[in-house]
Amino acid sequence: MNLDRYVRQMRYAPLGEAGQQRLAAGRALVCGCGALGSTLANLLVRAGVGAVRIVDRDFVDLTNLHRQALFDEEDVLAGLPKAVAAARKLRTINSQVIVEPVVADLNPGNVEALCEGVQVIVDGTDNFETRFLINDAAVKHGIPWVYGGCLGAEGQTLTILPGETPCLRCLMDECPPPGAVPTCDTAGILGPIVGVVASIEAAEAIKLLSGNRQAVSRDWVIVDLWHNRIRQVEAAALRDQGECPACQKRQFPWLSGKEGSRSAVLCGRNAVQLTFPRAAISLEELARKLEPLGPLVRNDFLLRLKVEGCEIAIFADGRAIVSGTSDIAAARTLYAKYVGS
Repeated sequence: MNLDRYVRQMRYAPLGEAGQQRLAAGRALVCGCGALGSTLANLLVRAGVGAVRIVDRDFVDLTNLHRQALFDEEDVLAGLPKAVAAARKLRTINSQVIVEPVVADLNPGNVEALCEGVQVIVDGTDNFETRFLINDAAVKHGIPWVYGGCLGAEGQTLTILPGETPCLRCLMDECPPPGAVPTCDTAGILGPIVGVVASIEAAEAIKLLSGNRQAVSRDWVIVDLWHNRIRQVEAAALRDQGECPACQKRQFPWLSGKEGSRSAVLCGRNAVQLTFPRAAISLEELARKLEPLGPLVRNDFLLRLKVEGCEIAIFADGRAIVSGTSDIAAARTLYAKYVGS
């Protein structure tokens, strides 16, 4: 691999040419390609990580553009899945990096396969159910992962080294119930906090992939941009103080499917994702059925139908995203009425 483009990066002594070579051989999994995930993918690809796998379930929406830097208005008009739109941009930025887009909902049935072969996982998700699933998979297989989250003008991140540092379940024994934690819909979000948290996450991933594990932060980092505060909370004791179900008891209920739901309200979107235990569907056949019902947009990845003030997006893997409501029951009713149960 030609390293000329990384000359400024390699001049940073702790990285150097040897570290850059290790980055080029590294593989990272980016979970989610929204605000955090798209920024993470951008930073990792530009840094020269050899292969970046991007998993996301959603498509580009106009409300994404104020904070999701890889996308533009053309992506919105095209209705492209975020993973696909991101991969197209990233390949024009760095053709030396293998960028693998996966349009899917991260779930117990696919997470272990998606983690296969990667040396680090970075968190670009928007909900704790998926984070608990990632934590189960990472701890079970000993893969380092970097947790991150943003809301309002605040963000936090924690690097998890299985067997060495506390995991997410050391911090939170149980997943917060629906409605217990504010969301982008209720609290809003400022774009700059995304860049701060994603930069910390990306730097941690670069340390790991370049062979600088000793430089990884062992602290829980909390940033408040509005009040100009950064806190570092020592997290090491959390692993030793309790009996973590994941770290110490090797219990992985999210990975086994015993925990977690099959429907989810999407953060900041006024939309609901519906997931069904069915095989892949034919978008072509479905398009013929739906055309008489209302305005229909189709590409190689999904169909979008506008009805009753809402929009139903149906993906080839059988998932659907119903925009225009955050009521799961109403979304299911609309889907059953126009697509089928």
